[in-house]
Amino acid sequence: MLNSYTTLWTNDLCRELERSGYAGRRLTMLFGGPHQSLPSFQRAGVQPGDHIYPVRGHRARLHVLGVLEVARIVPYENAGSALPDDDYVKLLDWRPLKTGCVTEVLIGPPGAPLRFDTVVPGGLLERLTYTSRRGERLLKHVEDGRLIRSTSLQGIYRLAADSAEELDRLIRHDAPSGGADEV
Repeated sequence: MLNSYTTLWTNDLCRELERSGYAGRRLTMLFGGPHQSLPSFQRAGVQPGDHIYPVRGHRARLHVLGVLEVARIVPYENAGSALPDDDYVKLLDWRPLKTGCVTEVLIGPPGAPLRFDTVVPGGLLERLTYTSRRGERLLKHVEDGRLIRSTSLQGIYRLAADSAEELDRLIRHDAPSGGADEV
């Protein structure tokens, strides 16, 4: 069974990506590592076929930024020799996502355009559910449809199927039509 996950991006990273013109580009890779600032997707159980939704907590709102469908997971130390030239160029282009100690690269086909203005509605925020071996849990630190703190989003967490479907509809429905860069 395919799974969907969220990963929290910092506001500093989002501002840097916006300033550098990444808005509208289709996400084609993500990086993971051994530290909380860049957590391991493999340790979280991510497999090829899974979906990753980068999210941002900003001004008491949760933003869903895009989606990547994982096609391959490559050890970072082997990326130069394991990736075709086109993917290696993408690796270099997405270097702002590469913070800290990188140990893995997730590669996928171009996903929905990267956007910084797609807000998760308060009702969805209140019922956003994550799942693990221990069961299901609602997103913590949500009050009256507002995200009070984003600490329960730090890391990589598996979404419950219903929540994943709702985030997917939100990101794909909100996506502008037309040709965005596929980098």
